[in-house]
Amino acid sequence: MAKKIGIVSCYFQHNYGSMLQAYATQLALDKLGYENETIDISGFNTEIKKAKIKYFVKASVTSDILLSKLGMATNAFIKKYFKNEYTSLTKMRMYKFDKFSQMYFRLSEKYSSKAELSEKCKEKYSAVLVGSDQLWLPGNIAADYYTLNFVPENVNSIAYATSFGQSELPDDSLKKAQIFLNKIKHISVREDSGQKIINSLTGRSVPVVCDPTLLFTGEEWMNIQQDNALINEPYIFCYFLGKNPLHREFAKQLRTETGYKIVALIHIDEHLKCDEGYADMAPYDIDPIDFLNLIRNAKYVCTDSFHCSAFSILYKKEFYTFRRYLRKTKQSTNSRLDTLFKMIGISRSILKGNEEVKQCIKNCINYEVVYENLEIIRNKSYEYLEMALENKESTDL
Repeated sequence: MAKKIGIVSCYFQHNYGSMLQAYATQLALDKLGYENETIDISGFNTEIKKAKIKYFVKASVTSDILLSKLGMATNAFIKKYFKNEYTSLTKMRMYKFDKFSQMYFRLSEKYSSKAELSEKCKEKYSAVLVGSDQLWLPGNIAADYYTLNFVPENVNSIAYATSFGQSELPDDSLKKAQIFLNKIKHISVREDSGQKIINSLTGRSVPVVCDPTLLFTGEEWMNIQQDNALINEPYIFCYFLGKNPLHREFAKQLRTETGYKIVALIHIDEHLKCDEGYADMAPYDIDPIDFLNLIRNAKYVCTDSFHCSAFSILYKKEFYTFRRYLRKTKQSTNSRLDTLFKMIGISRSILKGNEEVKQCIKNCINYEVVYENLEIIRNKSYEYLEMALENKESTDL
């Protein structure tokens, strides 16, 4: 029996970007003609979660990313043990995520532990590929799944567009990272800061590639969408994960300038006070496919999300991306967005929220240049992926 590619991803995460990039990874391997399946971790997810919680308890809570994860954990507790309108609406959204996951991911058999998965790798997989998203955050390094340490030496190991989520790692993560980064045979990252971390720890020069969602054109993403718009009038689409009121104020000013209503997905990771009352429409029954529809048919997009920005680019939207984390900590960089904008030639800055809206409207994106650059990086990314899967030579630079 021909061996498959096993995909290690966040296919189960109730997050639009996470699910769509996990699906795109599967889709890219399909496009290249490789039989593949996403590894089902439901049998040992508790093991991974416990290791992450243990890390968060020990870690210093000086990181904005850690603080956001704690907020998400609190939110999960509220949804589980309390009943109100918010928890009911959120459960509706979670149901839509789960339905998408069930419909679009080809999952492997269920493994009861990482040890069992490691044993089965030898007979089932010619390669195990991890990617993309912020899978090498310190908490995930501590949990030791996305590191691919479980992959036997005689099985090819690949990282595609994998991100550390921050520009520097804490000391306890550095030692572990040095070990697993030297073991993975083929590594590519999504941002410049990740490239620097790997070089400083291992001496390896690895390529920066595009996020898997960008491996496909907006037209190719229509394969899972309906043509008709969900909202049948002009609107501004807002998708904010952070809690900065200035970003919502910018959207409100944009509404005043254009006369378009605000359609927003609110309370995504946790219940946020600043999400209350600023939108004209705030639907909850939105799955990842509907998320694409809302971006594609918007007149303007306002977001602090990498993937919402990525899809805005694919659909040639006039969009405004804001810095989610304003504190200048090592853990709170927006390197992935800075790298993306630089890579494809978007000269506008990532916003803080206090900018002049009228001036921002005048500063349009030159999509002709952007698409030329995007096609180049897309082709290079596919070249890396094919070389890594063939495993004939090193993919390091």
